[in-house]
Amino acid sequence: MSTQNNAERKSIRAQLRRVVAASMAGTVVEWYEFFLYATAATLVFHVLFPPSDDPLTPILAGFATYAVGFIARPVGGIVFGHFGDKHGRKMLLQLSIILVGVSTFLMGCLPTFSVIGYAAPVLLVLLRVVQGFAVGGEWGGAVLLVAEHSPNKERGFWASFPQSGVPLGNLLATGVLLALSRSLDDAQFESWGWRVAFWLSAVIVLIGYYIRTRVSDAPIFDEVQSQEVEEGVDYGVKAVFKRYPREVFAAMGLRFVENIHYYLVVTFSITYLSIAVGIEQDEILGALLGAHAIHAVIVPLVGAATDRIGRRMPYGVGIVLTATWGFFAFPMYDTGNFWVIFLALLIGLIFHALMYAGQPAIMAEMFPTRMRNSGVSTGYQVTAIVAGSFAPFIATALLKGFDSSVPIAIYLAAAAAVSFVALMFTRETKGIDLRSLDHADKVRRGVATAD
Repeated sequence: MSTQNNAERKSIRAQLRRVVAASMAGTVVEWYEFFLYATAATLVFHVLFPPSDDPLTPILAGFATYAVGFIARPVGGIVFGHFGDKHGRKMLLQLSIILVGVSTFLMGCLPTFSVIGYAAPVLLVLLRVVQGFAVGGEWGGAVLLVAEHSPNKERGFWASFPQSGVPLGNLLATGVLLALSRSLDDAQFESWGWRVAFWLSAVIVLIGYYIRTRVSDAPIFDEVQSQEVEEGVDYGVKAVFKRYPREVFAAMGLRFVENIHYYLVVTFSITYLSIAVGIEQDEILGALLGAHAIHAVIVPLVGAATDRIGRRMPYGVGIVLTATWGFFAFPMYDTGNFWVIFLALLIGLIFHALMYAGQPAIMAEMFPTRMRNSGVSTGYQVTAIVAGSFAPFIATALLKGFDSSVPIAIYLAAAAAVSFVALMFTRETKGIDLRSLDHADKVRRGVATAD
């Protein structure tokens, strides 16, 4: 019996590792492409917009199109979340990775403004909408595929691995751009070198898609789906807001400062260091490369900690520390010293990990299985409209208007206050059984009795 139990446990662990690999593969691919866009908006996308004497003007235009992708993300989250709850996480994840890959590859094919005029930024916006829509559908399905397969006492650890896919995707994108910028001169990089990074997405997408064909939805999803076909339950964002409004708004609030902070660290920092400090782009990318690598390792460590000490404490510490980052990070940037800049970036990403690692477990444990994808995706993605989408744009505008980093630091601290309030309304759910959430949901709907 003991030998049989050990064999079963090994089989479950092997399946869980395959699920983690499938989720991370897609997450790495999609965030490689999303971060590639963010970096290109700063470094090279000025060739797709009308020329200007002010170096910040085309960057602002690039960040405006960058924000378009974030606006499309909630739509993707709502649509993919609805059908993910109805038909399964796996099928929608395969579709999302294809959409992101095609749109990113085509971005690398765009003619410049000097060739086709205003059609260049228009086409860029259209592709950005498709990319944002697909990325919006990616996160919820990827983290839930893992969270619903995970043991109750280890959900924080295993579900944090897809979160590591974000820094790994950024690491890959930064590495490719760094290799191209160092092997090509400025004219070559601006003319065609940046396009190679976008075209490489086709190879990565095929690998990620293949890995995702090797897994299946979690047993808890299959159980609930078979029951609810008979019960005729409601799905989608409308049902989530109707039945679990507190949880949706708590998820949105928790996401607020984390999302703003991340894009100030990994996107706006490139603008600040290149324009305000005068650091060469290969130095900036080199610093980000190292910081992303360490960030990817820290995320699952924090995820494991949330299984031991709870979800709320690490998140709260991350919020409070993030409120201070802008006040010391930008003066560290101003030194122009590579290692001081690297330390500021790394500290920012460590603060981010304290919040980001626990998000999949926290949000998955807010909703029942029948609407978990819709609830998680809505709470996570809708916030991006007013948070990360405009964070680089707002920060650039503040820098241009005040010629100082202090207003940017205040902006970040104010965002932290919003998330801290949301944390006060968030329940501690460490170790909860997801089936107990499904039972409680049935009791609320009057189709089951409380035990």
